[in-house]
Amino acid sequence: MPANDLDATLSFYERLGFENAGSAPSEWNYLIIRRGSVQLHFYGDAEVDPLTTSSSCYVFTDDADALYGAWNAVGIPTDPSTGSRLQGPPGVTDYGMRGVAFVDPIGDLLRVGSPPLI
Repeated sequence: MPANDLDATLSFYERLGFENAGSAPSEWNYLIIRRGSVQLHFYGDAEVDPLTTSSSCYVFTDDADALYGAWNAVGIPTDPSTGSRLQGPPGVTDYGMRGVAFVDPIGDLLRVGSPPLI
């Protein structure tokens, strides 16, 4: 996914429990972050506009509610006017997953899902 400031992207995602899984972003103009078995990749793009980027990914987790709770606890805003925002709480999607959506400060959309609660 694109990022206009890889160091700021790393700092933001570290608040969400991710860690750098590669070289320093300045070395390759590329960032790989990891949280458990999930990896996200970002490339430096000075032209990215956080209000119009259309990059997105889907992340499968065992418990979308727990992840939402953890991310909400670190103070990710829920107001769309703030840029990054956590849209929740999780609910059951049209395709049968328990999911939540998250937009990072760059404008990248992450959809997070887990099996529905039984």
